[in-house]
Amino acid sequence: MGRSTLLLRTHGVKVKMAPVLLVWLAMCLPGTLAVDRGNFKTCDQSAFCKRHRALKSGESPYRALLETMELTNTRLTLQLKNDKNKVRLLLELYRLQGNITRVKINELKPLKPRFEVPDVLVREPPTEPLSLLSQDEHGVVLSLGAESQRVIVSARPFRLDIMEGRDVLMSLNSRGLLAFEHLRIRKDTFAYFITGTFASVWSIVQGVFSSQADGEAEDANEEEAVEYEKDEEGMWEEMFKSFSDSKPNGPSAVGLDLSLPGVEHVYGIPEHADSLRLKTTENGDPYRLYNLDVFQYELHNPMALYGSVPVMLAHNAQRTTGIFWLNAAETWVDISSNTAGKTVFGKMLDYVQGSSETPQTDVHWISESGIIDVFVMLGPTPKDVFAQYASLTGTQAFPPLPALAYHQCRWNYNDQDDVQAVDAGFDEHDIPYDFIWLDIEHTDGKRYFTWDANKFATPKEMLQGLLDKKRKMVAIVDPHIKVDSNYKVHSEIQSRGFYTKKKEGGDYEGWCWPGNVGYPDFAREDMRAWWASMFAYDQYEGSMENLYTWNDMNEPSVFNGPEVTMHKDAKHGDWEHRDLHNIYGFYVQMATSEGLIQRSGGVERPFVLSRAFFAGSQRYGAVWTGDNAAEWGHLKISIPMCLSLGLVGISFCGADVGGFFKSPSSELLVRWYQTGAYQPFFRAHAHLDTPRREPWLFGPENTALIREAVRQRYTLLPYWYQQFYHAYRSGLPVMRPLWVEYPQDPATYALEDQYLIGGDLLVHPVTEEGATGVTAYLPGKDEVWFDVHTFQRHNGAQNLYIPVTMSSIPVFQRGGSIIPRKLRVRRSSTCMEHDPYTLYVALNRQRAAEGELYVDDGHTFSFEEKEFIHRRLSFANNILSSVNLAPDAHFSTHSFIERILILGTSKPTKATLKTADGRTSQLDFDFNATTSVLTLRKPGMNAGSDWTVALQ
Repeated sequence: MGRSTLLLRTHGVKVKMAPVLLVWLAMCLPGTLAVDRGNFKTCDQSAFCKRHRALKSGESPYRALLETMELTNTRLTLQLKNDKNKVRLLLELYRLQGNITRVKINELKPLKPRFEVPDVLVREPPTEPLSLLSQDEHGVVLSLGAESQRVIVSARPFRLDIMEGRDVLMSLNSRGLLAFEHLRIRKDTFAYFITGTFASVWSIVQGVFSSQADGEAEDANEEEAVEYEKDEEGMWEEMFKSFSDSKPNGPSAVGLDLSLPGVEHVYGIPEHADSLRLKTTENGDPYRLYNLDVFQYELHNPMALYGSVPVMLAHNAQRTTGIFWLNAAETWVDISSNTAGKTVFGKMLDYVQGSSETPQTDVHWISESGIIDVFVMLGPTPKDVFAQYASLTGTQAFPPLPALAYHQCRWNYNDQDDVQAVDAGFDEHDIPYDFIWLDIEHTDGKRYFTWDANKFATPKEMLQGLLDKKRKMVAIVDPHIKVDSNYKVHSEIQSRGFYTKKKEGGDYEGWCWPGNVGYPDFAREDMRAWWASMFAYDQYEGSMENLYTWNDMNEPSVFNGPEVTMHKDAKHGDWEHRDLHNIYGFYVQMATSEGLIQRSGGVERPFVLSRAFFAGSQRYGAVWTGDNAAEWGHLKISIPMCLSLGLVGISFCGADVGGFFKSPSSELLVRWYQTGAYQPFFRAHAHLDTPRREPWLFGPENTALIREAVRQRYTLLPYWYQQFYHAYRSGLPVMRPLWVEYPQDPATYALEDQYLIGGDLLVHPVTEEGATGVTAYLPGKDEVWFDVHTFQRHNGAQNLYIPVTMSSIPVFQRGGSIIPRKLRVRRSSTCMEHDPYTLYVALNRQRAAEGELYVDDGHTFSFEEKEFIHRRLSFANNILSSVNLAPDAHFSTHSFIERILILGTSKPTKATLKTADGRTSQLDFDFNATTSVLTLRKPGMNAGSDWTVALQ
């Protein structure tokens, strides 16, 4: 669902809610179905963003006190001093394993601890030795080890440069925008009135920040040299619309600029409904990272959406680097470039005139609270950066195979009879599916972990009916809990003190779908453990092993809160909500995922979909792009949105097929199915007030087109599954921009209407209304690409015009690859478990063809105990072979190789199969001279065995 609308009917909400909900309704429905920007802050309306953005370049007050430097085998520390207010900071620098540099900046002696983000890193990152190369009064030079990498710390003003040879890879504070708002005592506090003068209060504060370096004569009377900081509007209290944000800790924002010489292309920092390549923000708002329930979001702007991952990738033909800004507070990211706005002609003119200007992108990170904790991932290749980031926050959870199949959802399927009818409709129309979903209306009055006794009276009977067909269900469990003393979940949370608190004490309450609700404090480990226990079969009555979970509204969404979310001064123990807002949804998905694992005794892999997310959310399941609309623009934007998420670790991404709001035309619906079939998470979903749109409701012709798109997805499930296995093992994104595989090809850097699945399938969906053709860029001057439908061969490094009809899904297999498929499509993926494989061998005569086959049980964690098959498939010198990649693994399969298609070959005189036991046999084959496709029929060897096929 992911609804940020409320319909005029209350859907079971009690009448007493009407006044507040009508006000909220008026806010969210300003006459048309579109975001009301007035409900969400701009940078100018966010006091800390406005303050930091007003800083002038080149006026940094910070200097490094080199005499305070301490260098151990694992880290460098030194103090930074603000010469205006005399506040000292502590800088820590680490060289981490895997070519990563970590820089932390905190107050040296804060009035109280500042929030440091827990639980996102998979472990404390292991370090490698740092060594001092040189030092003088101007700075120090440290060695980072490999390839002449070093860090230069300049003293006045403080600046940090990471270099390789003569090249500057990245600079910190080169523009002097480092700003660290120290915790302080407010001027109108009791202490102020007791002393009578602000200078006295300042003396108290300065006592906290007194000199830590003995013998510094210049600081002996530093109180006299202080430039008193004037309180600005919004530093101690901030108003937005009718909402007041008290700031008991005062201003606490942090900001830092990072410069990227030689870089014109940066990516990442999702979630935004914007282009893959990030834009400069000098003439508008910065990109905002603040998890929000945004009603039917607009396209192509930097507004915050449901999730946030503060990771940016920078790329040019020589190198890929990454920046991970570990901060969970509201964050704004400004991007500027010295080449922005230059035309191609302008760049050519620079070249002709001998301009020595090096392209550069500058990034300014600004967060409302916390500390500066930034990881610089130095690549040098895209795949190195993915591995580096994965080493910090983990890899994509390896989903059960059925989760990669097709999902059918709607807000809401009415009752058990409706579920049964939809399930039967798929069988009647011969369209496979694996999961059917239930939205909030399946519960007893929006009380999660319950069922409506009238509509879903016998949920186990319903689930068993699906299980008998080897199908599954997902039910929604949202993290807002109805305040009702007769509701077990509420009573338990309340009695244990597990709710988030108001600033003045007492449980924080707001309005959401059930009416008056509380918000569990998921930042508490004991709360998460209790939440996980609620998924046990004896707690979640009516649940079974084929029921999985959807966490929606977990930004968190608060209908009557500022920006439709929680007040920032709400409390999570010692911390304010402002400190950890962006990891609330991360924690919800974490606890839910753990609950699904625990209910099976640790045996079964979970499937959990979450709307809100943060860095590390990939460890817990899937995400989707939220409340989109049935518009062509939303179909198009789903591609760069999911590509951006894949670049920062979250591979399991999709968009609501057909659009959540509004009603798609039959053409748009078909095109969306065709696009969704080639995206990682494949789910159709629709708003409660839209006409029903099950795949067979648009006439036989469109039903056939949708059926074919879904069937294509099912035939490719072996390939999808092995790509997710690699994502789990290595951090590689499943759905990739072309530049990831072709990093030296500038023609790929801004492409966002086509992409790769793994390294071997190139997809260019049709996303234009009335399209009669698309132009796809086929990369690689030494590559060849085969149309997977016609087997026509095309050379790489060209723009290829492709005529299209309504049945067309332009997909190409890279020459030099081998892709396994299962062509016997059945009603669900589980029904296909033991079915045979067809191998598609696409040749590139300049090199061998390579591929893999990965098989396990598809749903348990047994693969971690080496219960799987992993084989390398290769074709070289006219011999196709299957070799075991994991000789210490043990698993068996009933599946065999049913057919082999070799694309781009010539007709042999014979084909000889040799099996592991030494037996040989001659294979029947057909050769199509028009398409140059050789088909080997019924070779029959087990998919887990060694074998070779020799062509002569």
